[in-house]
Amino acid sequence: MHKKPTVLNIKTIAITRFFKIEEMDIEFSNGKKRTYERLKPPGNGAVLVIPMLDDETVLMIYEYSGGTDRYELTLTKGKIDDGETPIEAANRELTEEIGYGANKLTFIKKITIAPGYQSSITYLVLAQDLYKASAQGDEPEPLEVAAFKMADLESLVYNEDLTEARSIAALYMARDVINKQ
Repeated sequence: MHKKPTVLNIKTIAITRFFKIEEMDIEFSNGKKRTYERLKPPGNGAVLVIPMLDDETVLMIYEYSGGTDRYELTLTKGKIDDGETPIEAANRELTEEIGYGANKLTFIKKITIAPGYQSSITYLVLAQDLYKASAQGDEPEPLEVAAFKMADLESLVYNEDLTEARSIAALYMARDVINKQ
C-alpha cells in the first residue's frame, strides 16, 4: 500500500514571488496515472516559534494576514534564510518580531501544511529563558505582542482571532513539552 508512485514528469506552470506551481505526472503501482499540481515555495522552509516568557506565559502577535484580509493572532514565524538552521532562524525571528531572544531553543517537530498540494515545511521551536533583544526585520509595521496564560489554552484556541492551525497545534505541543520538563 505504501509503495511510492513514480514521478513521470514535473513541469513548472507558473511562478510568483512566493510560489512555483508545478504539474506532476504520476504513475501508481497499480498502473493508474494522474496529474497533480503542487505549490512549491522557494527557500529552506519556515520556523514557527512558541516564545515562553515563563513556563506559564506565551507571547503571541497580532499580524495582518493577506489570505484572510484581517489581523490574526499567531505565533512568531518566518522563513529560514540560506545558511541558517531552524534554531538560528527561530532566534532571529524572535528578535525581529517580538523584541526577545532565547537562551533555550528546543526543536519540537517538523510539520506540513496541506501536503496534498503544498510542499511547505515548518519547523516548530519552543523558545524559553527569554531576554530582551531586538533586530530590524522585514515587517511592514510594528507587531502587537500579547501575553496569554497556558493555563487558559483551552479558551485561547477558541479565540476568534486565532485561526491558524499551525499555531494551535504548536501551542498544544509546547504545553506537552513544558509539562514533561
